[in-house]
Amino acid sequence: MVGSKRIPWYLLSPTIVILLIVGLLPFIYVLIVSFYNWNPLGKSDEMTFIAGDNFRKLVFDEDFLLSVWRSIKYAFTTLFFEFIIGFLLALSLRESFPFRPFFRIVHTLPLVVAPIVVGSIFKLFTVSGFGPLPHFLKEWFGYSFNYGRDAEQAFWMIVFMDIWHWTPFVTLTLLAGLSALPKDPYESAKMDGANGIQIFFHITLPMMIPVLLVVVFIRLMDSLKAVDEIWMLTSGGPGVETRLAGIHIWRSVFESRFYGYGSAMSIFLLYITIVICWLLYVVMTSKQNESNA
Repeated sequence: MVGSKRIPWYLLSPTIVILLIVGLLPFIYVLIVSFYNWNPLGKSDEMTFIAGDNFRKLVFDEDFLLSVWRSIKYAFTTLFFEFIIGFLLALSLRESFPFRPFFRIVHTLPLVVAPIVVGSIFKLFTVSGFGPLPHFLKEWFGYSFNYGRDAEQAFWMIVFMDIWHWTPFVTLTLLAGLSALPKDPYESAKMDGANGIQIFFHITLPMMIPVLLVVVFIRLMDSLKAVDEIWMLTSGGPGVETRLAGIHIWRSVFESRFYGYGSAMSIFLLYITIVICWLLYVVMTSKQNESNA
């Protein structure tokens, strides 16, 4: 009997070991390095212990704090549009219509494309003087499109790229959640005379809270650490207008060789991500508790 209780742990042990190796150990290493001044490629590769100086420095680092703000703005903007579009598509895909299997396949295709490839594709289509999008916008509508000079265009370009790439993930996850909902509450609501809007807000949405939390957390964490596809499209420009926190940290570590300071910025970004996710969790679960009360 005791042995049978240990079988699940034996089966999970390889996964736990892998997670410890690829997750916990790098985190501990970065946390340790964040308390040192270290440039392994400099004149002196010795690690100098400076306690919390790196963390005190980043609190007054205006460039880094602005990059964190840009990351938060980018993450919530993409999450808002992906959530709405993904939910609408998931509700639509529950219904039967012609070519639905074909649409599911086509809609899922962006997920199999690597982020760095997505950035390259969008750059080929949108770069001024070469891409077809600026050409047709100029010829047909007289609109000058050059995200290399216009900060607002650059921001919405990276937002649109993320929406195109990751909305299928939101759709498929929400569709799986919708398909697993029990049918009895819907039948009872229809017998009581509830309309479609009432059913959605009082039955569908409350029961989907756990799935929505998963989608929100995954997409929020991915957006806050976005680097590769944005780097390929704008390289953080024009100027620093699309230099998100991930790009700022990457440049600090691999270009400026500030390994200790870059580690401190990474830990701070992780802390911000955890705080935002916790706040969203509290808000969304409180709404669920109110609806159940």
